[in-house]
Amino acid sequence: MERERRTEVERARRDLGIRTDDRAVEREVPVPAGQLSADEALEIAIDAYVYAYPMVLMDVTRVVSTTAVPADGRPLPTPMNQFSHARVFPDPTFTGVVRPNADTLYSSLWFDVSQEPLVIDVPDSRGRYYLLPMLDMWTDVFASPGKRTSGTGAQRFAIVGPRWSGTLPDDVEPVRAPTSFGWVIGRTQTNGAADYEAVHRFQAGLRASPLSAVGREDTAPPATVDPSVSTVPPVEQVAKMDGVTFFSRFAAVAGENPPHPNDNPLLQRVRRLGIAPGAPFALGELSHNAAAALDRAIPFAQRKMRDHATRAGRIVNGWSMISSPIGTYGTDYVKRAMIAVMGLGANTVEDAIYPTAFAMADGSPFDSDAKYELRFPHSALPPVRAFWSLTMYDDRQLFADNPIGRYAIGDRDPLHFDSDGSLMLYIQRESPGRDKESNWLPTPQRGAFTMNLRLYWPEPAALDGTWAPPLVRRVSDHHRPTRRS
Repeated sequence: MERERRTEVERARRDLGIRTDDRAVEREVPVPAGQLSADEALEIAIDAYVYAYPMVLMDVTRVVSTTAVPADGRPLPTPMNQFSHARVFPDPTFTGVVRPNADTLYSSLWFDVSQEPLVIDVPDSRGRYYLLPMLDMWTDVFASPGKRTSGTGAQRFAIVGPRWSGTLPDDVEPVRAPTSFGWVIGRTQTNGAADYEAVHRFQAGLRASPLSAVGREDTAPPATVDPSVSTVPPVEQVAKMDGVTFFSRFAAVAGENPPHPNDNPLLQRVRRLGIAPGAPFALGELSHNAAAALDRAIPFAQRKMRDHATRAGRIVNGWSMISSPIGTYGTDYVKRAMIAVMGLGANTVEDAIYPTAFAMADGSPFDSDAKYELRFPHSALPPVRAFWSLTMYDDRQLFADNPIGRYAIGDRDPLHFDSDGSLMLYIQRESPGRDKESNWLPTPQRGAFTMNLRLYWPEPAALDGTWAPPLVRRVSDHHRPTRRS
């Protein structure tokens, strides 16, 4: 049994490319578990699961994204340290992630800077809004180059690993990553399908090269696939892991991706179970209560993460406003895990916020058989420095077919404003009339729906609570029952 557990750790280490030679990182030795009571062991194991969850999910997502055998007709996975680009917006056939957006085209890169820096070239966006948030393996955003932070001119920087020391070219700005692995999730403003070609030109200028390959012609390795890698969505894979599988993976991955300094108090508690980042995971060396707690903790921890969603945001005019910390979490481990399970890769609030309407202000669900209106007064339009949109989702949290193929509406559309400068949006299944179609967001053909406001580069009023979205008002039903005399 113990040999099998050690094999699991070694397999995870091989997936990460962690070496065991004299350059390997030092690893802590777990503190003996001692005489932990069953209740105390369970409490610590729950905290440990919540703490480790984002890193385990990130690693599973990384492996699936870079090595999994694609479904029929889909492109090969993109290797580590290379960009892959979305070329079109999702449509109702897209089911890859819930609550997709129709505002930006994505550019994704999983990086490995354990051996040397990765040099990133960014072209001049000619004023176009974009952002390149960089997440460490704990899902914290440690840098976010783009229009808000570094401007829109051509840029060159290097993602540098936590332990690397050396010299970069003079024209390369260093960006120190807290972990050796991580994810860059670029988003480029895209003003509808007519804008694709211009965005594709910008995407083509995004280049990534290991420092040793800078200046050489294309040295990117070919894509490879691993048939043993499951294509089940990563969230589902992690949810089904037993305690040994989960914590073995965590211990192995955390060896090359060190915890943050402010994690030490929690790590001291976790070591009482016999678990430490980077240390070999040996189930046979755990106390009976500690070993039993690993599996027992999982349903409690998963419920704790889910339940936190109901308390993480304040409800204003029926909109759920999840406030900071998002993107950088400090020691708010429950919120970090909750955000990971709801939407891995969240931006910091300075880059974007996402007020969400799951139901009417009185708690009743939105109904596709009804008509709704959303009026923004002239003085209360979404306060942004980039752009904003309102996106429609069906009861699957995905886009739904509609007569005009419109899944979001916002300030880049040819909206009609009233004479007083206010803006009325019509949220309903059928057209509100030709003269109002410019302001129409179609609802699904049937069932309930939800909506997201997206504010990119929000102004301070959107962050400090000065501004809030207005109420969504129900106007009437599409099909009223005939009144009997």
